[in-house]
Amino acid sequence: MADRFIEVSLDKRGVSCTAKLLDDRAPITCEAVWNALPLGGDVYHAKYARNEIYALIPPFAPEEPPLENPTITPIPGDLCYFTFTDTQLSTASYGYEAAAEQRGGQAAHATRSTVVDLALFYERNNLLINGDAGWVPGIVWGSVVEGLDAMAEACQDLWRAGALGETLNFRRVQGS
Repeated sequence: MADRFIEVSLDKRGVSCTAKLLDDRAPITCEAVWNALPLGGDVYHAKYARNEIYALIPPFAPEEPPLENPTITPIPGDLCYFTFTDTQLSTASYGYEAAAEQRGGQAAHATRSTVVDLALFYERNNLLINGDAGWVPGIVWGSVVEGLDAMAEACQDLWRAGALGETLNFRRVQGS
């Protein structure tokens, strides 16, 4: 299989980076993401994992991928996939608005019981542990190969200036 690439962008800030899908290490996850592109949504900056930005989106795979190529210590440039039940993210400490789907029980689609977290880790010293849940392993399905420095600078700006009005988007690179 030929290498496949995606663009990861913060559209309001006008910054993007290019990532290679890790088809050899996470083939089921890569195929699910690839088939669902483009994907994206409101961006959040992590509270617990440290140097992470992510978007929470409705499930898109016919079946959730197994935990392939797992990590609890993502490195700069890792793209990770997580699945959470709506009740796992329901405490107010996560900071999601009360009516948000990820808060559980108040979802617009009451039958939906999971949310997918697509994340980009932009700096080192990350540890996927959560005070409510313990270890939270993620699937590493992509790796940034170009533009990480500019993206990391924009992610730091998200941390300092806030994320309101910003989106995190994943799109196919033309020709991939």
